[in-house]
Amino acid sequence: MDVTATPPRVTLFGHWICPYSVRVSFALAERRIAHDVVEVPPTAVRPKGFVVPRQFVDHSPKGEIPMVRVGDTYRADSLPILEWLETCVSGRPLLPADDDRRARVRERVAWIDAHVFGPMIGIYYGTRTDRIARASDALEAALGEMGDWLDAGPWLAGETPTLAEAAAVPVWVRLEALARLGFTGRLDERVATHVDRCRDLEGWAHVAWSDAQTDELVGRTEHHRAIVRGDLG
Repeated sequence: MDVTATPPRVTLFGHWICPYSVRVSFALAERRIAHDVVEVPPTAVRPKGFVVPRQFVDHSPKGEIPMVRVGDTYRADSLPILEWLETCVSGRPLLPADDDRRARVRERVAWIDAHVFGPMIGIYYGTRTDRIARASDALEAALGEMGDWLDAGPWLAGETPTLAEAAAVPVWVRLEALARLGFTGRLDERVATHVDRCRDLEGWAHVAWSDAQTDELVGRTEHHRAIVRGDLG
């Protein structure tokens, strides 16, 4: 699908608690793409009796959020969605036109996905103290690596925000929750400054967590840990 002068209707199927949905929500808002949102909670937090929209069932191959509809076309999986939106919906680009910068953005997005999201998820899905501690150490190391990137400029892949920011923002919005759930590492000062810069971006207001949302993730996680440990029996 080519970018056209007439913007197609865009719909995001997702949920605030899903970090992969947050990536897409942030990118849509940062690019100033008008869109509808259909809330589809992840299976783990889906209320009893929740009816999953039929079009989500029909078009999300794995039944996982996020999914985006542009016109009559659907895509699932956050990183392919981010790239696809750059080609099919006009708006402020988050993927540079320059080949070298574009390659750097893609490399860093993939790196964040591989080295940051794993430890993050390891912290709040972890049930054993030693494994949570290892995930915390791995996350601290990964954030330190990202701090080194920031020595070259204010953003993760250069002088302007890119898809690398969209990839990282889901971690930034849950830093407080991660600290409460076992992240004991020192937050690299360069990363902390980057988080503050992201808070000033237009997309941040669409994904920033309230205290209640932080409390909800922490509460759900602690409840899950208690079940696994047998503390609720």
